[in-house]
Amino acid sequence: MSIKLKNYALGQWIEGAGNGAPLFHAVTGEEIYRATSEGLDFAAMLNYGRTVGGPKLRKLSFHDRARMLKALGLFLNEKKKEFYAISAATGATKGDSWIDIDGGIGTMLVFASKGRRELPDQPFLVDGNMEMISKNGTFVGHHICVPLEGVALHINAFNFPVWGMLEKIAVNLLAGVPAIVKPASATSYLTEYVVREIVNSGILPEGALQLVCGGVGDIFNHLTCQDVVTFTGSAHTGKMLKRHPMIVENSIRFNMEADSLNCCILGPDAEPGTEEFNLFVKEVSREMTVKAGQKCTAIRRTIVPEHLTEAVIGALNERLKNTVIGDPAVEGVRMGPLASMSQVNDVKDKVKQLLGDCEMVYGDLDNVSVVGGDSKRGAFISSMLLYCKDPFHKTSPHEIEAFGPVSTVMPYKTAEEAAQLAKMGKGSLVGSVITNDNHFAREVVLGSASMHGRMLVINRHCAQESTGHGSPLAHLVHGGPGRAGGGEEMGGVRGVHHYMQRTALQGSPTTLTHILNQYLPGADIQEDVVHPFRKYFEEIKVGDTLMTHKRTVTEADIVNFAGISGDYFYAHTDETSLEGSIFERRVAHGYFLISAAAGLFVDPKKGPVLANYGLDNLRFVQPVYVGDTIQVQLTCMRKTMKDRRADQQPQGVVEWYVEVKNQRGEKVAIETVLTLVACKE
Repeated sequence: MSIKLKNYALGQWIEGAGNGAPLFHAVTGEEIYRATSEGLDFAAMLNYGRTVGGPKLRKLSFHDRARMLKALGLFLNEKKKEFYAISAATGATKGDSWIDIDGGIGTMLVFASKGRRELPDQPFLVDGNMEMISKNGTFVGHHICVPLEGVALHINAFNFPVWGMLEKIAVNLLAGVPAIVKPASATSYLTEYVVREIVNSGILPEGALQLVCGGVGDIFNHLTCQDVVTFTGSAHTGKMLKRHPMIVENSIRFNMEADSLNCCILGPDAEPGTEEFNLFVKEVSREMTVKAGQKCTAIRRTIVPEHLTEAVIGALNERLKNTVIGDPAVEGVRMGPLASMSQVNDVKDKVKQLLGDCEMVYGDLDNVSVVGGDSKRGAFISSMLLYCKDPFHKTSPHEIEAFGPVSTVMPYKTAEEAAQLAKMGKGSLVGSVITNDNHFAREVVLGSASMHGRMLVINRHCAQESTGHGSPLAHLVHGGPGRAGGGEEMGGVRGVHHYMQRTALQGSPTTLTHILNQYLPGADIQEDVVHPFRKYFEEIKVGDTLMTHKRTVTEADIVNFAGISGDYFYAHTDETSLEGSIFERRVAHGYFLISAAAGLFVDPKKGPVLANYGLDNLRFVQPVYVGDTIQVQLTCMRKTMKDRRADQQPQGVVEWYVEVKNQRGEKVAIETVLTLVACKE
């Protein structure tokens, strides 16, 4: 008796109407679940996300949202054994499930870390630097990014029911936007189980996440310009959705990550017996068999030097022969079934088309040896290696993708030809080059990067720590041009911008400082009789300023600093060598200036300032000569509270904007000084 999956909508679990579509166990072929979204009020779901989840998320700062993601990631990590048990029904081996489940949780934790380290403790993002757009600086410009006030609709593929969801919602939640997740029906039972645990955790605000197990119904008809749609799957379906009238009419952001004909290129230096040759064979065979080749990043085109074609085919044959196919629960099985019988039929149809231009050099279209399973009832298929002798004229391997354990070997003669073949895929998520010849690597990468979202170069020096061809990373963009969808996701904090509106601001520095809660040069300052270093973190306000006393630079200062630092650069020590230089006479060391500036603004007594935390954006604007007098303006630019450790006094980071000026009021140096400042107990 199969179980009917439920949808999570409007804060409750709802069973769809009707019988629903049957979902089958990939290994045994038996019906185990049914899925339907019939009867759901999609307009109400979107409105619920916009009016309930959105406002709650937008009230949180990036740091609050990052802490939320961290808590959720750690919670899910404790539950992953349960996820693994259900994942087995999708045909995933333990290694396949690790990519999907641990990979998804790990991605969420990366975004949690990046949110705390790279984004401000504000609900919005100040983007870039202030623009001077007036002569006297009383009218300036800046950019701000605020969360969109809509919903992120994620339409995901069947092959990664956990990672596909977690890598996307990690970004939109960090941005402050709620999500509706629609996984592919075939494996939606695993996504549903994970969402149940997320809801049970109580970590996310209500309305931040909803789930659709079944079709999307008329949801596209209710989208607005504040919503975002992401799609992962076939290019055909993605293009159809992208052309929906509401997407076009409302200029709705649509990010597509489509399956692509990714390639792996072997360098001509990688002869049999070299480490690179062995790495290549291992990488190609792994990408053919992990997740049974059902990965959007799998290697579909194996591009090799013409004189190494026979050796590569022979080595891949041997490795594929040793890959045991069967029930992932059986010890020794390294490749499980496809996700469904419909996928088996689709792969077979595509291979038949490819055989019009290629020959089969390994595998069998109709027969497969299976351990611990039934090759007829389960969604099993043989891994298949094809060979295309003339890939420049027989172009089906560059146009047709068999979404399974299938790859086509194709030869090249020169680096230019290798790059040309790589680009004939008309847009790929990833291309890899395996070579120890850096000149070849440079030529191929620069010659084909325009058609790739990511390029990986592997050799003996990085192979041990390489994450491999098929592993998108949270830190780097995942996506690609053309056939690959033309979109980007993840990419660290770059991905967050996809869910935010960038708005240009214009006004006085004082007004913009108030709006941004960040001091801008030229804004009004607040001087106090209390030295800012005598104030606790809570007492310091953005705009608090200290104007220091003055100091005249002497020749003894320059001589002494040279002796202490060991910096005897001619401009500081040899006035006879200045002819033809940019200096009029002996100039003070730049690092002496910032040291002298610190001496002017630092309060020497023990107080709330715990330590100097760092120095950013240092610029020496113009030279300071003997006899010049400097003065410092120290202004609180921004404050960030740090997470408290159990054994640590509460504290925050204060960023101080420092201007060093000479006796004529001209800036000679600017910098940002960071201090750790204690909070009141």
